[in-house]
Amino acid sequence: MLLRHTTAKEIDRKALTVNPAKTCQPVGAMYAALGLHGCLPHSHGSQGCCSYHRSALTRHFKEPVMAATSSFSEGSSVFGGSSNLVSAIETIFTVYNPDVVAVHTTCLSETIGDDLTQIVSKAHEDGLVPEGKKVIFCNTPSYVGTHVTGYSNQVAAFVKFFSTATPKKKNVINLAAGWMEPSDMREIKRLAQEMEARIILFPDMSGVLDAPLTGKFEMYPKGGVTQAQLIATGDSKFTIGLGAYSTEDACVKLENKCKVKFEVVEIPVGLKATDRFITSLSRHANVPVPDSITEERGRLVDLIADNSKYFYGKRVALYGDPDTLIPLTEFLLTLDMKPVYIVTGTSGKHFDESMQALLSEKVPEAKYKSGPNADMFQLHQWIKQEPVDLLIGNTYGKYIARDENIPFVRLGFPIVDRAGHNYFPNVGYVGATNLAIKILEKVLDHFDSNCKEEKVEWQM
Repeated sequence: MLLRHTTAKEIDRKALTVNPAKTCQPVGAMYAALGLHGCLPHSHGSQGCCSYHRSALTRHFKEPVMAATSSFSEGSSVFGGSSNLVSAIETIFTVYNPDVVAVHTTCLSETIGDDLTQIVSKAHEDGLVPEGKKVIFCNTPSYVGTHVTGYSNQVAAFVKFFSTATPKKKNVINLAAGWMEPSDMREIKRLAQEMEARIILFPDMSGVLDAPLTGKFEMYPKGGVTQAQLIATGDSKFTIGLGAYSTEDACVKLENKCKVKFEVVEIPVGLKATDRFITSLSRHANVPVPDSITEERGRLVDLIADNSKYFYGKRVALYGDPDTLIPLTEFLLTLDMKPVYIVTGTSGKHFDESMQALLSEKVPEAKYKSGPNADMFQLHQWIKQEPVDLLIGNTYGKYIARDENIPFVRLGFPIVDRAGHNYFPNVGYVGATNLAIKILEKVLDHFDSNCKEEKVEWQM
């Protein structure tokens, strides 16, 4: 149903969320697990939960997402799912033969209090985990946090179960990847290669959720970070986390476990965030920034300068994950646009503090909100109160864009009504150029479609 009955008048909503700007933790944990080569994610809960998590990812990436489930019954819900998980581990290794099984919990298994440490230990004691294979796990209760929290918990589990330190550090930089598209991870690796920096990117969905169609089914595609690489992260000289919400926990755990120091920067969306990432990688890897990357930056700056009159002053509403929204807001300000409404369903002080720092001087009228009540309904109400020129976010915003006749740029997760988002990067200078062109085309197309006939120009 379209949202034409949304009113501009706000009421106090302390215990009600309408159209949340988030999804549940296990979706994020499953996505992160797919970034480990030869890994089969396992949802410890009901069959319906696993089906939802798989379908959410499959619809977005247009790729088959493989995962297993403990398939809780009524009995499991009462007496616990230990026997289900132990049996599942035996079946998984016998039938599907993954290198790693990555178990994550659901609201049901968390509510009944299943102890994953005890259950996995029992599977080992019973000889159900073959030699050379691995079972890892993390807790992802669906009733707290968001998909970003689940992603973070799974990435931290990689460190817990794999990272190992030896007496000798290596001249390698760990890049803990925040929630990005496979194309973004591929672009991050390309930039590091251009700089001749030795890196370990984890997790890595490139070659997994954008794998080629070869005519042969691959249960475990060629992509993904390997176990050997994850083990070696404990000997790296430094870690750069891309996105505080997605990677800081993993960075802290790696420092505590293996004494690898770290720095967390924003996901490199836009000009300034990419500058910070390139500078950090150059400094810690002790490599220069090559002319090829400087030229990419120059082309982005040229595009912005050439089209500044179309960007200038446009009011923008955006929603999604905080690790994307923070650098995206900064990029919109770089384009001289006005991000006036920003919401994310993921709670945290870092988002609010970043928005305050970015917007207080340049867009003092801006409204932003994080947490469970920061939902699409709230965003729509703000737009009803004072319209915007552009909306940026995932597919769920299409109804608002349609009702309010707003040009709409799809960005984030999930995007289920368009294709290509997992092939074209939004990070780095090339990604920022792609994003700026998307914005420009939507704004100009909307002007051409809605202006009076005498205002239509051959050259704008």
